[in-house]
Amino acid sequence: MNNIDEYRSLMSQPQNVVITTHQVPDADALGSSLALSRYLSKLGHQVKVITPTEYPSFLDWLPQKNEVIIFSEQNKNICEEQFNKADVIFCLDFSSYHRLQGIENYVKSSSAKIVLIDHHLHPNVIADFEVWQPEAAATAELVYQFIEKMGDKSLIDVKIAEGIYAGLVTDTLCFKLSTTTSTAHKIAAHLLELGLNSSKIHTFIYDNNKVAKIKFLGYVLQNKLVHLPAFRTAYFIITAEEFKKFGIGLGDTEGIVNYALSIENIVLAAIIIERTEYTKLSLRSVGDFPANEVAEKHFQGGGHRNAAGANCPQNSENLEKYFLEVLKIYQNQLLAM
Repeated sequence: MNNIDEYRSLMSQPQNVVITTHQVPDADALGSSLALSRYLSKLGHQVKVITPTEYPSFLDWLPQKNEVIIFSEQNKNICEEQFNKADVIFCLDFSSYHRLQGIENYVKSSSAKIVLIDHHLHPNVIADFEVWQPEAAATAELVYQFIEKMGDKSLIDVKIAEGIYAGLVTDTLCFKLSTTTSTAHKIAAHLLELGLNSSKIHTFIYDNNKVAKIKFLGYVLQNKLVHLPAFRTAYFIITAEEFKKFGIGLGDTEGIVNYALSIENIVLAAIIIERTEYTKLSLRSVGDFPANEVAEKHFQGGGHRNAAGANCPQNSENLEKYFLEVLKIYQNQLLAM
């Protein structure tokens, strides 16, 4: 952490703290935020967690999730009040302001001290204090190390451990991605020693599906997979009409792209999801193929080398056409992998 002595001095007295994260927060974003919130509360700070949008229902089990303030027209005044009185704002698991959607200006215009804890590439968030490590497996890993660096490892209890573990297990795809280092395993081991029930968390995240989601998955695998051996690429497209037809919601498409990536000889996988306001593109890759470069150069997005994405203004049909044109640029690189 940069300016660590200044940070210690700032936090030596109780502060009004807001913790925020990116739109449609995943397990790493929300788990890290709630774990950090509980830790800071133990130190005597007044803490609020504010998210730009709702989070997926499969995260309803997380401790303290009822304390999360979700930004909306109904909660706009409450959120504005909390940001205005904040002495410190923690920004977790995002590197670009635009991922904050409706609360972006609250953060950018705040006079509060900003603390960035993140593992994404090329952050443009202006922060007074940074815990930034793109090599980290998850933001949850950095939250754990931050607490440890502050000399407060003994304050990590089972509820804090659950939030950290949720982030670790999902951002590493159950510890199988190349970003999973011995550090991630050592953190997980310590959390288990504290009494963490990892089996319970895996069940909540992976084995708690609604029937509609399973039926939707079957439909997508049967009808929506596009396999392009000449590009070593596979992808899915999901339209807004299909979302409505199956009655699925936030988080119900989580992990579908990995089915495409699991196909033999596939290097790049994608899922194109059409929403009301934009079309979401998620990319996954194997080895050294730079999914983040594809997202940044061609779709104004970003992310990690093997996991990246963007929110695009085109509808799904036009985005697919453009995606196929982009693949031609990378064809030789994809075939050489």
